[in-house]
Amino acid sequence: MPTLTPTQPSVQDVLLRYWGYDTLRPLQAEAIEAALHHRDSLVVLPTGGGKSLCYAVPPAVAGRTDVVVSPLIALMKDQVDGLTACGYPAAALHSGMTDEERRVVERGIAAGTYRLLFVAPERLLTPWFLDQAKRLQVRTFAIDEAHCISQWGHDFRPEYRRLATIKTTFPGAAIHAYTATATERVRADIIAQLGLADAEVLVGTFDRPNLQYRVLERGDLNTQVVQVLQRHQGEAAIVYCISRDDTERLSAALRARGVRAAHYHAGMDTAARSKTQEAFAAEKLDVVVATVAFGMGIDRSNVRCVIHAALPKSVEQYQQETGRAGRDGLEAECVLFTAPADLARWERLLTMGGGDAANLAAQRALLRDMAGFTSSERCRHAALSGYFGQVYPLENCGACDVCLDERPAGHDGTDLARAVLQCVASLRVPFGVTYVAEVLIGARNKRILERGHEQLPEHGALRGMPLADLQHAIRQLVNQGLLRRTDDDRPVLTLTAAAQAVLSGDVSVTLSSPENPAAASATDEEAGWIGVDRGLFAHLRGVRLALAEERSVPAFVILGDATLRELARLRPATSATLAKVRGIGERKLADLGPRFVAAIVAYSREYGLSTDVTAPAVPVLVTARPKPAGPATGLKLDAYAMFDRGTGVEEVAQATGRALTTVEGYLEDYIAERQPTDLSRWVDDLTYRRVESAARKLGGHQLKPVFEALDGKVGYDAIRVVMRHCGLR
Repeated sequence: MPTLTPTQPSVQDVLLRYWGYDTLRPLQAEAIEAALHHRDSLVVLPTGGGKSLCYAVPPAVAGRTDVVVSPLIALMKDQVDGLTACGYPAAALHSGMTDEERRVVERGIAAGTYRLLFVAPERLLTPWFLDQAKRLQVRTFAIDEAHCISQWGHDFRPEYRRLATIKTTFPGAAIHAYTATATERVRADIIAQLGLADAEVLVGTFDRPNLQYRVLERGDLNTQVVQVLQRHQGEAAIVYCISRDDTERLSAALRARGVRAAHYHAGMDTAARSKTQEAFAAEKLDVVVATVAFGMGIDRSNVRCVIHAALPKSVEQYQQETGRAGRDGLEAECVLFTAPADLARWERLLTMGGGDAANLAAQRALLRDMAGFTSSERCRHAALSGYFGQVYPLENCGACDVCLDERPAGHDGTDLARAVLQCVASLRVPFGVTYVAEVLIGARNKRILERGHEQLPEHGALRGMPLADLQHAIRQLVNQGLLRRTDDDRPVLTLTAAAQAVLSGDVSVTLSSPENPAAASATDEEAGWIGVDRGLFAHLRGVRLALAEERSVPAFVILGDATLRELARLRPATSATLAKVRGIGERKLADLGPRFVAAIVAYSREYGLSTDVTAPAVPVLVTARPKPAGPATGLKLDAYAMFDRGTGVEEVAQATGRALTTVEGYLEDYIAERQPTDLSRWVDDLTYRRVESAARKLGGHQLKPVFEALDGKVGYDAIRVVMRHCGLR
């Protein structure tokens, strides 16, 4: 860190004062040092890697005003809300402000009130703003989402090209470019376009260890999406679609199934888009189904799931959009559903979009790279790291469909393929996947009988095969180029030239069994939950939501989920112990502390929980799927022996010297392994029956739905014990 004058606060002072942090993440210190030393820099950190801290700390240390160029109003607003909630002096100037709001900010600019001032690129270069910046002697400009300046990037914005004039307008200024995703080619283009001089290039790891990636063949999309969302009930999710119509259809289907969902796309008017975005930020919506338009303006840190309903147009776009999951460092899931038609659809859209030949060729190359990623059998974490020029250090990530061995195994499907292709040929008029499958399994419904297709020799040729399995096989034949499926509202099948070789017996076909949509494990037992009382966590989310509504700010501006988990783990009962929790700065301690402490104390008293816990710290950043623990040994076996004698959990914790939460985990494992017949030491018979009844009725193995079904009157520990004993976990 650079030497500071006696009157300047240190970086550590600023971190603790505003954010309650006592440490920095990788490369943040180097980025802050470059800004304090007035050196140009390009900082590439993954979404959630803490880019905003890199440009917020230096002006607070140096006591100056820095300008941040940001592409979206929503993004600026959320960033300013988050900073001001910490007591940090920041403001934004944008077209969505009222005249009075703008005048207030302009007066603040004139008075030098702000440390950070957010502006759009087009406003930065207006005569009035340039005059103000010169009067304030602004010497540092931060360019957020800097990949927008490069035509080789996935989100090129022509207005960003005008930022090249900063260096000529402010010859002595330092420029710091920030982005979450940029290949080496894009990084070089950013440096060239902005005219960065001898720039310090800081590139963090592109791997997000807390994300779990899956790529699946798209089938019944509505059902598939619901199955994924059921693993994250009551939590935030984003579903990305290619077209506006897709978002509206899918969001309507989700609402019909009881999901709190809404659509979002650029074709909506500003008020409608703002309403959806604000509802999502306020946790009044769980799911937003969106086009790429719902992008950089999303600053909600606790998105637990990102679903792609179709192929993204580039790996950069995929990395950026999946990066919106788990920005708080906690576990999250990313699922991509794809089909062969996606590639053709993007090709048409790119052609319709026009543009010069070089740009079109670049976009097609990006699309091919994305298609290659989905078809690869390489570890998803390794593939993403490799794409951005980095080496992934593990042989098996334990956090993707490839490494978890969820990819379906292949088998000889030549006879089945020949039957399907012959049926499509015999129908003469093209029909869809379901109709062809119904003919083959021998269905005798009205549609088939009216057309006389029960007379075809192929009718019933695959009798006994489940319809869903046959539909899956037919989609694979489309994937393999043996059938062509039209891309319209009523898609139908036709034979391709390659089909003849299969029909004549010259070529064999390999097919795979359908994926088990329930095979993916929920994230209920991830490392980030160790020691957390989930009932208290849910209660604190309610407190946070109430505070957010009182202050008319998004819930995540109050406190992030990672901080709430720490509160539910450590259960601070005084302001002094609350101040030690990461994420609680001076302003939030004074402003929010009393409400949260009161809630923690009341809940802990009601449910008999200890407070001011000094359990070992659990890393904020967790891997998506830690390796399961081995068989019981040492202290764990001692605990088992005490459980055999009827010793209570608290006594076992005291005797073994282990944390209470650790011993609760021992008890859960003990019940699963030893299957004791008498659980009355830990849960009474009436509670057992209530929990078992609710759990079996709801299905699945997550605790939260059972907790909610019982109106929160049974603690998570009792629910966990009963469900483990019943084999439901």
